Amino acid sequence: MVEAILVDFSNFVFHSPNDRTQEWLSNAMEIIKAHSKIKCPYVFVFYLERDTNNINKDIQSILLNLSEQIPVPKENIDVLVYPSMAAILYNVKQKIDKLNLSTINVIMPVNKKAMMDVYINQLFTAVYEFTFERLATRNEGGIKLEASVPCTKDNNVLTDQHADEICKDIWTFLGQLKGLMGQIAILHSPLIPDVFLHGFTTRCGGISYIPSLSSLNLFSSFKRRDPKAVINENIRRLATTAGFNSKIYYLAKVNHGNTIWTMGRPEPANYDGIVTNQKGVTIAAPGADCIPLIFADPVQIACGAAHAGWRGTLAGVAIATVNTMMTEFACSMKDIRVVMGPCVGECCFTLHQEAAEEFIKIDSSCVRNTDGSKPHVNLRQATRVLLEREGILSENICDVSTFNPSNKGTLCTACQPDMFFSHTRDGQNFGTQIGFISVRD
Repeated sequence: MVEAILVDFSNFVFHSPNDRTQEWLSNAMEIIKAHSKIKCPYVFVFYLERDTNNINKDIQSILLNLSEQIPVPKENIDVLVYPSMAAILYNVKQKIDKLNLSTINVIMPVNKKAMMDVYINQLFTAVYEFTFERLATRNEGGIKLEASVPCTKDNNVLTDQHADEICKDIWTFLGQLKGLMGQIAILHSPLIPDVFLHGFTTRCGGISYIPSLSSLNLFSSFKRRDPKAVINENIRRLATTAGFNSKIYYLAKVNHGNTIWTMGRPEPANYDGIVTNQKGVTIAAPGADCIPLIFADPVQIACGAAHAGWRGTLAGVAIATVNTMMTEFACSMKDIRVVMGPCVGECCFTLHQEAAEEFIKIDSSCVRNTDGSKPHVNLRQATRVLLEREGILSENICDVSTFNPSNKGTLCTACQPDMFFSHTRDGQNFGTQIGFISVRD
């Protein structure tokens, strides 16, 4: 069932409009009426006007006349005029997200489908279900309708030039948006020497606006509402602040196991860690309660990043990363340094009895409230015990969250909503922070 209708007039230039202008709008009106009989949808009428300070009065009149005739309550109707298609769709998306809508019908000219697909792919995710109803342009009653967008090879294929123009439109628009929740803040560990560039992100300084994803969300998922283009802009801003090249940045494709990818070798479909000794290549691991781990060997000048949730911890992802560094780069166990990024603390993280038993097998200090139905599990302690047991020196393991500028002690992502994203706290539409590292050029 359609929840929102987008009526796109943005690629037309109107010449000599008269009373018969309404005729070419009739198809759009019939579609809206058909949907309105089933459910009262929200309707967004939009038009692209490069010069928003000098909007054509005839166009204003047409849009106003249209909005007055749409058979839905006036509070369900919005008319938007912006200087770029990226601005139009981004603002429509904000309104749709505020209303928590996801089923959208787009009424548009027949030659716009391919272009719209590119915008939707970049600015929306699979959470949103789109259908399309295309209106043919025509010359009728002295009304001349002209497409103002670049021509396509046919109605379904864009030229390379046009696709590049769309991407530029998106990048330009997102690039000028103001960051939210203050400035980008990066946590560092004194355990990592200066030959490496590294850090752990907080949630501040990005452009993601949905509350549970705001603001420096660094991962786009088909289950969430933050799209690829927004994530790419957040990464670009982080890279500028941190000093790495966002074009040679790799994030682990998490599968909650212990597969490690050595850069330069064939890339697996999924992996929970990455290792490299290539200069200037930034590798990263995500976290939103799970631990983002970074590894550094200042002797062989090699590094790694891994994702350690409770399943990955039990699977031994941390020591698997260490072993890969030793195998691939001749690293020594005594030289490797490991830093645990912010994660959920034992205060907020519980598991069912069967899984908790596996952590008790690692060490009894990893679990408390063992008599309860959901014991509390300490992922940091379990990771430390496993690393030390295999030979990593105790003084070469640290928890970056103990270096807390607010002096609140060890940070728990679930307890600190002003600083971190948390799956435990925020549910399925949660944001993601990262730990990153690279060998400096």
